[in-house]
Amino acid sequence: MPTALTNDEQQVLLRIARASVAAKIRTEAYMPPEATGGLVTCAGAFVTLRLDGDLRGCIGYIERDRPLVEVIARCAAAAATDDPRFAPLMADELARVRVEISVLGPLERFTDPREVEVGRHGLVVQVGPRRGLLLPQVAIEWHWDRPTFLAQTCLKAGLAPDAWRTGAELYRFEALIFSEDNAAPSTMVH
Repeated sequence: MPTALTNDEQQVLLRIARASVAAKIRTEAYMPPEATGGLVTCAGAFVTLRLDGDLRGCIGYIERDRPLVEVIARCAAAAATDDPRFAPLMADELARVRVEISVLGPLERFTDPREVEVGRHGLVVQVGPRRGLLLPQVAIEWHWDRPTFLAQTCLKAGLAPDAWRTGAELYRFEALIFSEDNAAPSTMVH
């Protein structure tokens, strides 16, 4: 189960993400506020940026060894400028960007693909150093069934699409997902 956060804590994380993106674009330093309450929790998270509704950057950190405020600030800045799929975000685009945060629950190893529920679980597929991760909402957005979701996660890792059938390590996770567009109430994918 992902970390439970109050609506106020979710709002703080969204503000941190936006401030971090703005500072990165302006090449200014940004220090997130001191963590309190649920924001002290060490958890993995992803920050997704959408420009006019289209994906514009998405960077995450899956380890559970840093406080959420730090993870969100770092991932937001990286999503704005370091996602290799996109050019760095420009200052004139900032007002049109919407921030989405996915706070990850712990990774759970599994072997039976039937243990994956589309819309509830995100996936990690790994073979050696190659690892691919897709968030729970990705399968819903693309209308994927379970085998397609597994195959697409393999492709994200740079593996053959059937690697999930041929010995890859498989992990699932749940996420607390919230955004500037639906910040109250929070959306829980579980």
